[in-house]
Amino acid sequence: MVDGMGNKTSPAISDGSKLPISLPEKSAVNNMTGRTWRLLHLGPGRTAVLTDRNFRCFFIGYMTSLLGTSMSSMAIAFAVLDGGGTATDLGFVFAAVIVPQVLFMLGGGVLADRLGRRPVMVTADATRCCAQAALAVALIAGHPAIWVFVLLATAVGSGDALFTPALTGLTVEITPPGELGNANALLGTARSAAGVAGPALAGTLVAWIGPAPVVASDAGTYAVSLLLLAVLRLRTPAPHHKAHPWHDLREGWAEFRSHRWLVVTTVQFTLFNLLVWGPFLLLGPVMAVGYLGGAGAWGAVMACYGAGSVLGGLLAIGRRPYRPLVAATVATFGYAIPGALLAAHAPVQVVAAGATLAGLGSALTAAFSATAVQQRIRPAALARISAFEIVIAFAFGPVAFAAAGPAAAAAGPRLVLAFGAVWSVLGSAVVLAVPAVRAVTWLCLPQQE
Repeated sequence: MVDGMGNKTSPAISDGSKLPISLPEKSAVNNMTGRTWRLLHLGPGRTAVLTDRNFRCFFIGYMTSLLGTSMSSMAIAFAVLDGGGTATDLGFVFAAVIVPQVLFMLGGGVLADRLGRRPVMVTADATRCCAQAALAVALIAGHPAIWVFVLLATAVGSGDALFTPALTGLTVEITPPGELGNANALLGTARSAAGVAGPALAGTLVAWIGPAPVVASDAGTYAVSLLLLAVLRLRTPAPHHKAHPWHDLREGWAEFRSHRWLVVTTVQFTLFNLLVWGPFLLLGPVMAVGYLGGAGAWGAVMACYGAGSVLGGLLAIGRRPYRPLVAATVATFGYAIPGALLAAHAPVQVVAAGATLAGLGSALTAAFSATAVQQRIRPAALARISAFEIVIAFAFGPVAFAAAGPAAAAAGPRLVLAFGAVWSVLGSAVVLAVPAVRAVTWLCLPQQE
């Protein structure tokens, strides 16, 4: 599952509140922690991918950039509001990041497959670096108008549309043979960790030094990513296409449709985002205010989701399930748990535990399904296939946010969340029953795995 527009990730606890744990529970937690640490112990074999110069350079740059982006999102929100902006103004700024991704993602996939993944990603990082640097300068100079935020957010979103589909193909290019699964698990763990640490760190820094330096630091992280991308020693030459870009797009669509397992799993996430995750993100805070205890409780729930994602990413390292899509689909059964617990008015500790399981399943699903795609799709089409996956999976995200409120007003939030939980379970069961999904096995190809 993807986060935010949201990885096929969660704010930190804003008030520092902690979930109460009784003495018996503490003993159980200590025992579980010991077992978990032994399970997660990362020996040399599981982290061998980090000994490869190319992957290590990219991973450091990518992780640095993710942390900067996660921090700047909160800083920009406070900058808009501190400058006299309204919630509507803030909505325009956030939408300005998402809309270019929807509009340009397919084009970004075509460019990455035509021109090579690294030059497209370098261009994306340069664009985002310049946009964030310009915003930092504007914030230092005073209170910029909303159109300045919107314009520069559009530039950042356009960079995202170039970078994201190219990432799938570049991962294959820079990962040594036999390490693709571990590479995807580490990249997913980095995304989850940044989603947890970034907002918490940003909250402290914005309160201490203001939003401008935080935004400036994000520009710096894009520069780090750009420089480390530039020093990669790629094993494969940049592709050269003589066909028209529209032909490349049609070719990518034909290849996407030719893999039934890919179509089925993508549609699963399209409906999941529409009926389950969108309503959960919108109605969860409503339920938190209604009975959980407010913003602090909801922050704890979402922090646990992020922690579960980190845990899942670590668990995925070194795992090579024979049927990766079966393992990925089984992990999606956890998505229904937090919504169902909210619908049942479970206490905050139980909801938080359910969110942890959902986050863990999300990370496992992302790692295994990404590896299956990278193993089964020819390298020359990976960026386009990734673009189609992302665009289709999140096509109805705005609809979910727009419709969940009226649906809850008509039927009640508990019924909407319960429906989403049931749908999630049934959807996972249907996908698990599809022969094409069960037939996908873990491959060990010399050029990939």
